[in-house]
Amino acid sequence: MSFHLAPSILAADFANLGDQIKTVSEAGANRIHIDVMDGHFVPNISMGEPVIRSVRSITKLPLEVHLMISNPDFFMEEFARAGADSFIVHYEGNNNLHRTIQKAKDLGKKIGIAINPATPTPVLEEILLEIDLILVMTVNPGFGSQHFLHSTLSKIVKLKKIIKQYTPHCELEVDGGIDASTILLTKEAGATVFVAGTSIFKSPLGITTAMQELTALLNTSTPQS
Repeated sequence: MSFHLAPSILAADFANLGDQIKTVSEAGANRIHIDVMDGHFVPNISMGEPVIRSVRSITKLPLEVHLMISNPDFFMEEFARAGADSFIVHYEGNNNLHRTIQKAKDLGKKIGIAINPATPTPVLEEILLEIDLILVMTVNPGFGSQHFLHSTLSKIVKLKKIIKQYTPHCELEVDGGIDASTILLTKEAGATVFVAGTSIFKSPLGITTAMQELTALLNTSTPQS
């Protein structure tokens, strides 16, 4: 089984964004995770189309755009033109999730669904076969540098079993508080893609060493369930 790191540029130094993206790319990043926040769906404002377009111009890595916004359908076409390769939208607050999924597919993009820590796993049953990825938020969305919520591990375990049974192609991603002390916990629970921001871009060891450390942990043997 393959495991992938998705550095989140929310924690990057935007004065040196190009160099930092080049560094994580050379250190083995599988994709770049871009958090779009609107100050409504979550209590923070981050980045939008100009950043996606700029990042697209400096890397060939897939751009995974996490839409923590109200009415994500309104922005998908614009973000797709800017260079997004896939979208992650939230189950919470979405008025018509099937329509959102279809919108992404019509644009030729992969689509993932994110669920917050308090959202139960059964809400995904009706759409599981239609999506490419499930993102389990291991913190409450909206801010970086939060502490990992250990209560989310049981959710990852449940979803892994469902994915294995019904849709093995679907990736299981985790986002929030992922560092050297939590990445193995989520891997052992069943995650295959790991979003990390602060632990990479703000590591006192430097970006390359931080990436190498996390990659080494992912490459260690995990007992099969």
